[in-house]
Amino acid sequence: MSPRHQLYIGGQWVDPATSATIEVISPHTEQVIARVADPATADVDRAVAAARTAFDTGPWPRTDPQERVAIIRELARFYRAREDELAQLITTEMGAPITFSRSAHAKLPGIMMSAFADIAAGYRWRDTRAGFLGRDVVVGHEPVGVVAAIIPWNMPMFLMVGKLIPALLAGCTVVLKPSQETALDAHHLAELLDRVGLPPGVVSILPGGREVGRYLVAHLGVDKVSFTGSTGAGRQVAEVCGAALRKVSLELGGKSAAVVLDDADPGAVATGMLVAGLMNGGQACVAQTRVLVPRRREHEFVDALAHVIENLTVGDPFDPATRIGPMVSRRQQQRVRDYIELGQHEGARLLLGGTDMPEGIERGWYVRPTLFAGVDNSSRIAQEEIFGPVLSVIAYTDDEHAIQLANDSEYGLSGSVWSPDIERATGIARRVRAGTLGINEPYSMDPVAPFGGVKNSGIGREFGTEGLESYLDTVSLSIRSAAKPVAPQSDTAGTARVGAPPSGIGSS
Repeated sequence: MSPRHQLYIGGQWVDPATSATIEVISPHTEQVIARVADPATADVDRAVAAARTAFDTGPWPRTDPQERVAIIRELARFYRAREDELAQLITTEMGAPITFSRSAHAKLPGIMMSAFADIAAGYRWRDTRAGFLGRDVVVGHEPVGVVAAIIPWNMPMFLMVGKLIPALLAGCTVVLKPSQETALDAHHLAELLDRVGLPPGVVSILPGGREVGRYLVAHLGVDKVSFTGSTGAGRQVAEVCGAALRKVSLELGGKSAAVVLDDADPGAVATGMLVAGLMNGGQACVAQTRVLVPRRREHEFVDALAHVIENLTVGDPFDPATRIGPMVSRRQQQRVRDYIELGQHEGARLLLGGTDMPEGIERGWYVRPTLFAGVDNSSRIAQEEIFGPVLSVIAYTDDEHAIQLANDSEYGLSGSVWSPDIERATGIARRVRAGTLGINEPYSMDPVAPFGGVKNSGIGREFGTEGLESYLDTVSLSIRSAAKPVAPQSDTAGTARVGAPPSGIGSS
């Protein structure tokens, strides 16, 4: 990889403005694995200036869309050749189990690149409409400008690609701000971008902390902010962008519900919840950590969940047998443990897990996968996003009660309904207020499907045609055929009458 003491600004590896560094720490060993440059506000200024110049005067926004598509396809080829290297890198820096790193963290971004390229290749960039006022109207789609993209640590490459690639395909220039916890895969992406020959200034990548993110969001040179993170931080981003009348899209928190109907199979539901609720150690905004089950069959579903969870392997993320790795940081580990203690104080029944270290593990930022039953939907562990391997089972009386509980949340990002009766499950899913839902599976983040939430889970959509359009401005041109030029006429004195109106215009 390129020297980590440098920053990728405007398509070049350059020395940072200061000598400050970020320590990247393994959550498994608690040892420093790398030191990378910590960007300062002066580095943000350089990156935005490069992006501004590239957008205002450079070739990228004016490049034919099909040429941009070809470059992204080339990037996807380079990316796929290094997928395994990336999986190793992500497991090292954030502790995701290697099997999940390979199947999701590393695999999905390459799929997304190709899918976004296909979407852009088939997109109708110009549309001519016959107007009702006797004129043709041309509706065009133009890039919004300089994009600031703020990325969290939980699915770093997936989320970087989800913002960067559609923005590039739209013709925008981009300043990416990944999390400092996952700086290494950001350097990996920069090296790949180096190979495809983007024009100068088009992309900068500045892994850094909150201060860098706040400064970038408020920068006067930015035209749009695309943010993924907590709802609290999202509100602050929205306030800044609202004051500046700047375009913004927000993908925020979730506390999603898996609605298990009374005809569902307990074993299938329990197996499905390993992905729906515990993927990435529960460090996923779409995690369905509220499991709503029918009261008359509650013990069956609880027993099935307990059986599956107690047999999960927790430990070394590089062991292929491991299903639950460490939390990304000591701070996150303590946050999750605090919620487990809170759940017990609130009266929920702790069936599995707890705040002790997993058996046989003496170091690392681990949390035992935890299962609560008898949870009140109004409790904090049912209402607040924990972002860890903690499931809460909540009993309901009938379908109407289940829908009421699913919607009794400030969030509305994801969800699922489990039943062999697809028509019944679909009917219930349509009444759950969430932007993305699955039937008999966790929501599948297909790159052609628009992704986003309602309520406090965000504003706007990513992925699909809708995701591409979020980086485009719609421009309308009203076209009227020009009148034919009128030949100069002479008056009786032989003087030319230049500019005389056409016959019938201006006459009485």
